[in-house]
Amino acid sequence: MSDLSPAEWTAILLSLRVAIIATLVATPFGIALAWLLARRDFWGKSLLDAIVHLPLVLPPVVTGYLLLLTFGRRGLVGGFLADHLGIVFSFRWTGAALACGVMAFPLLVRPMRLSIEAIDRRLEQAAETLGAAPWKVFFTVTLPLALPGVLAGMVLGFAKAIGEFGATITFVSNIPGETQTISSAIYSLIQTPDGDAAAGRLVIVSIVLALGALIAAEWFARRATARLHGN
Repeated sequence: MSDLSPAEWTAILLSLRVAIIATLVATPFGIALAWLLARRDFWGKSLLDAIVHLPLVLPPVVTGYLLLLTFGRRGLVGGFLADHLGIVFSFRWTGAALACGVMAFPLLVRPMRLSIEAIDRRLEQAAETLGAAPWKVFFTVTLPLALPGVLAGMVLGFAKAIGEFGATITFVSNIPGETQTISSAIYSLIQTPDGDAAAGRLVIVSIVLALGALIAAEWFARRATARLHGN
């Protein structure tokens, strides 16, 4: 780690910031959507589920291009946000966080949904019969029981976000110090003379971060299973 250059540290810290922000912002939406898919039946549920998982099967470049069309400076949403609220996503680190959040969202939602589906509904019904409002049932019964699954989803989403490349570079380009994450820094280094050593260091950092996140996600998933079985 002591061999890392300032530029490499900048890419690592930017990746961590982008991944953390993307995960924290996506989590409330992920919990709400996971609960909706787990607890409600409605017309179009299969379509909604397919849309949620679409970033997993679409080429990341396609997702990035769609984000550019939507949230770019002249996009349908991006133009309004820039003109009226002063919020700009394209070619900014905030845009990188948005792209990472979109790409990580399916991996974030899936463990949360499975955790909520595994909860015995009789526990929720018992709380309702005691007079608890639906929102109180969710926050005092459903969410605490699903918490390990929620944390597992957050960690998986973080791992995906920190390694995202295709959608990010398409949407916000590869600007050192602004949008150049670990993945895009490695991409730049392997195309420059004598960049192999620096690329190798960043590859090691990426592997360590990814392994740590996956191990943590597995631990949380096991905790969720044990908790639901009363262990």
